[in-house]
Amino acid sequence: MAFGFNRRLRSLIFASTAFLLPHTASAEVTHSILSFEDLDRWERDDHADALEVFRSTCQDIKEDDWQTLCGFAEGDPDPKEFFELFFRPVLIEDGNDPLFTGYFEPELSGSLTRTDRFQYPVYKVPREVRGGAVWLDRRAIVETGILEERGLEIAWVDDPVELFFLQIQGSGRIRLPDGSMIRVGYGAANGHEYRSIGVELVRRGIYKSHQVSAQVIQNWVRRTPEPGRELLFHNPSYVFFREVSEIAPEKGPLGAMNRSVTAMRSVAIDPRFVPLGAPVWIEKDGQSPFRRLMIAQDTGSAIKGAQRADIFFGTGKEAGRKAGRLRDPGRLIVLIPVDRAFAMQSDLES
Repeated sequence: MAFGFNRRLRSLIFASTAFLLPHTASAEVTHSILSFEDLDRWERDDHADALEVFRSTCQDIKEDDWQTLCGFAEGDPDPKEFFELFFRPVLIEDGNDPLFTGYFEPELSGSLTRTDRFQYPVYKVPREVRGGAVWLDRRAIVETGILEERGLEIAWVDDPVELFFLQIQGSGRIRLPDGSMIRVGYGAANGHEYRSIGVELVRRGIYKSHQVSAQVIQNWVRRTPEPGRELLFHNPSYVFFREVSEIAPEKGPLGAMNRSVTAMRSVAIDPRFVPLGAPVWIEKDGQSPFRRLMIAQDTGSAIKGAQRADIFFGTGKEAGRKAGRLRDPGRLIVLIPVDRAFAMQSDLES
């Protein structure tokens, strides 16, 4: 759970349903060199689409062999042949069960001015939290109005629950009344440790852990306004934003490589096991299984383990619904440059 837009924030919180997942101690890491014939339905994917996404960040991988591959990728190769010629599939395992979750970029309705409808401010970073200082908790910030009339409002939105989840995701778009958009990204936080409201609902016995998702939490808060407001205060962490004007609104938010991520082609991984920018073959099982070549362009501290990944579903409510339901097993296979894979194989055989 990690965009450039949420890589810092998801280090504090949950990536979709990951906020309920324990992290077990890692066993010995193993590497298995596979062939492309071992990849389920490899032949059926849109390799050209994956190659285009790979090109968007390959120039940011500084090692010489990756830079050479990036040069070949820019030369308009046959996409499927490119991946098969220059990479080898490697299954990396650390003893933890494989798990796929999803994340998304929220889209809120808002205004640049406060109105009867748009009452809830999206704040810039106040001076009190610059440099990582610990400041007031969520309840104090909201109830005292200490940030009012200081010119810190980027925009006002119409739903405090969606604002809370904007803080959880760490980035989003705000659609203004004239149809134009602004994008906001993580700026800073108040220094308080994140406390999961999903875990709190389970602790209270309101839901079982397998029932909890972002949508379930939002619905409960709206159905029970006073207890719901108090539930939000259970999380003392409060996030401040910055306006992200360098990205066109039609593009995805920034990932950990400081480039826009792409719906259903970008994935967040644990960079201890998977190099940022590497192609990864995803075999997601469970409901609505799919097989797809994606690019590791994001990270998140909730994404821990060799077989742990968070799939970017896109922007808006429908993307959020799909991402929030995802908690499936499967298999993640990293495409490693041929020379590295052969060197790895030699190490395994020695």
